[in-house]
Order: sequence, then C-alpha cells, then structure tokens
Amino acid sequence: MNDTASFEIRLAQSEADLLASQRLRYSVFVEELGGGGATVDHGARIEQDALDALYDHLLLIDRNRPEGTHVVGAYRLLRSDQACAAGRFYCDGEYDLGPLRQSGRKLLELGRSCVHPAYRGGAAMLLLWNALADYVLAHEVEILFGVASFHGTDAGALAQPLSWLHHHHLASEALRPRALPEAFQPMDLVPLDALDRRAAMAAMPNLIKAYLRLGGFVGEGAYIDAPFNTTDVLLLMDTKAMSDKHRAFYTRRFESRA
Repeated sequence: MNDTASFEIRLAQSEADLLASQRLRYSVFVEELGGGGATVDHGARIEQDALDALYDHLLLIDRNRPEGTHVVGAYRLLRSDQACAAGRFYCDGEYDLGPLRQSGRKLLELGRSCVHPAYRGGAAMLLLWNALADYVLAHEVEILFGVASFHGTDAGALAQPLSWLHHHHLASEALRPRALPEAFQPMDLVPLDALDRRAAMAAMPNLIKAYLRLGGFVGEGAYIDAPFNTTDVLLLMDTKAMSDKHRAFYTRRFESRA
C-alpha cells in the first residue's frame, strides 16, 4: 500500500491512541507470530506492559480506518532521561546495559516495532523511520538501541544469521551489552570460515538488515524469550558512527522542517 495521502504520523496523544497501538501489537506479536506471556490480554486483545505509560509511542495512522483500528504502524521510544524516572529500560530484563549507561551519552531505546500486514512493502516503514530520525535529532540522541527478534526459539535453525551478526557486527567492548545469563544463547555457532552469507541474509529479519545498513551493531549473545516465542538480539546504533550519507539525509530533513 503506497498511497500516503491518508497517513498521519505523530506521537500518541490519548488513551485511545495507545489502546489502538496495543491492539496492533496483539495482532502482530500474538496472532501472527504466536507470542504470549504476561503482557498479553487475550480478553481485551491487546499486548501491553507496565512501561507503556512511560514511553513515547510513535504512531502511523491511516485516517481512512475506523477509530480503534486507525494505528497501522508503531514504535515505542524511551529516552535515557525518561528511563531515569522509570527506573529501568525494557531491555534491562534481557541484557546488562551497564556499558551503555556508563558511556554517559544520550540514549534512546526502541521497541515494539510493528506494521499492519496490509501496509508492509510500501511507504509505512519509511515514514516511521523518517519520523524517528526527526525525533532523534530533536532530542540530540547519541545512541539508539533495542531488541529485535527472530521468530522462534530454535537457535540451531538460526545458526547462520546469529553467527553472521557475531562475526561481522559485534559492538565494541566499551559499548557492548551482554544477554542475561538465565536465557543467554551464544551467537558464535558457526565458524567464520563456514559462514554462508546468502543463507544468513535470507534468514535475517528485514528490520535487523535495515539497522545493519545504517551501521548498526549487536550485543554479546542472544536472549531466548520463550513466552514471546522469539530469539532476541540487542541492536545498537551510534549516531556519530552513522554513515555520512545517512546522517546528511536526516540532517537535511530536520533542517527543512525548522
């Protein structure tokens, strides 16, 4: 779906906006991908957690859809100043974020990224990313991070993409979060000389590939989220290390709106 005339992109402004976002998350993460656990309310058909009220929710809205189903794309955003008030990031439940906190730099956690199936393959994700770039620049964010997921929990089936990330995209030790031991999954499952780039890329989720194209890195180890039926990796992106091409693109967009 590429007609953007009916689209609006903005932060959630009301409880109705947030509820519509949580309904989209239920549709994608639970009904489509088979997730479950304590964050799922099957009766209300929403996916939520206690941190939702503390986040900024970046929403892609189709004004032609009925109220309640108007959110067709979403991102959840938490800056480091907001996390201080909350006492934690979501990722603290899966990774030791000590290296990021100790860097003293301005952080932004990204999460719960999802797009309605009918809007994939068109402009939806690009619109969300453009709006995210504006947010990053407006708040002078220096490091973006968040967990991205592979569907399923069979690490053997994910050996090629996990190993590719470990061997080619591991973050520097100074900034490298590590998966918590209770669900730690090593990612160096295939030796470097046995990697198959084509197989690794074919099994890599599009969102992860998009972060890598922007210069993203991963933390140490994956985290097996059994209730959500995912294998999670922590991705981080240092805006100072972003390619000149992409940084110039974002800066031009931001300045044109000033």
